[in-house]
Amino acid sequence: MSQFKIAVAGTGYVGLVAGVCFAEKGHNVICVDIDEKKVELMKSGKCPIYEENLEELMIKNYNEGRLDYTVDYKSAYKDADVIFIGVGTPEQADGSANLTYVSTVCNQIAETIEKDCLIVVKSTVPVGTNDKVEQFIKDSLVHNVNIEVASNPEFLSQGHAVRDTLQAKRIVIGTQSKKAEEILRKIYEPFNLPIVSVTRRSAEMIKYASNDFLALKISYMNDIANLCELVGADIEDVAKGMSYDPRIGANFLSAGIGYGGSCFPKDTKALKYLAQKHGYKLKTVEAAVDVNEKQKTKLFEKASERLITFNKLKVAILGLTFKEGTDDAREAPSIKNIELLLQNGANIYAYDPVGIENYKKIYPNEITYVNNYEDAIKDANVCFIFTRME
Repeated sequence: MSQFKIAVAGTGYVGLVAGVCFAEKGHNVICVDIDEKKVELMKSGKCPIYEENLEELMIKNYNEGRLDYTVDYKSAYKDADVIFIGVGTPEQADGSANLTYVSTVCNQIAETIEKDCLIVVKSTVPVGTNDKVEQFIKDSLVHNVNIEVASNPEFLSQGHAVRDTLQAKRIVIGTQSKKAEEILRKIYEPFNLPIVSVTRRSAEMIKYASNDFLALKISYMNDIANLCELVGADIEDVAKGMSYDPRIGANFLSAGIGYGGSCFPKDTKALKYLAQKHGYKLKTVEAAVDVNEKQKTKLFEKASERLITFNKLKVAILGLTFKEGTDDAREAPSIKNIELLLQNGANIYAYDPVGIENYKKIYPNEITYVNNYEDAIKDANVCFIFTRME
């Protein structure tokens, strides 16, 4: 097996999971972040995000010398064989992706690297971004070195990110040369997983197309669920009947309160923006976004039909994050419902197994957080369940 010296920019869900899994497969990895406290936390063996099995692998590979963390990007990048960019690309007001963090890392790489290097973008970026990244870095290089940029999007599910990386259904790599393709194939060789090798732009589109298709599936089932209520059908029976059809599959057929998190909302809006930019209307994706926005407040609307008022009522909230198994509250359906409940004078008692600390960043004082679901539901007038409780 070829062993590579890998630097990973960013220690969020994408960068940290990738770096740890590369180390687990035998590569020498250094993860770079700008937050000194976060770096020290990771060095001490603590994981900054809640993710199944991640902390154990962090400790194991750090102790065995294959994994380290630093704020010193210069030392991390200067002699790396491969640099993976895994920083955030948050949504902007118009739905486009904010590439500020990507451009900052590109600047750092250009001024630092001292030998030929492959730069791999794992962050979710608009189609064509890898081309711009390569040109930007080449134009800004301080030393006389050769670089190439490749695309390697992630397809992890929060809560199961380690599993989805080590046991991925496929690895997608987007390259413009056989040399870059060969390097990425060697990096992923110990994973022993199927590799789909395409051009950079195709790899970028595969990421968006995959996530948006799953979002479409969720919104479709929620739409059908709403119709089922009106005509007297059982959505769970309908989903079960659909699941046996191999053309449909059994995954993402559960109706609920809509999708949230850091991927589906951002990626559907980004693809919608990309299409509009090119004069095209993605009607299916736009419909999925519209259905999802309406679905998020479905529970509040149902409760409003039963209650005269929420004023001074005790409302229990079970589940704050966008789904079970994660502490990520970004775009969680609970947020809009809690906003409406507070506007209507409700006294909210909330419980989540792992998400409370992150949720306090959104509502630090407006709601009461409890340590178990019993305290939340005791004497409550109404209970909202926002994630599957196991």
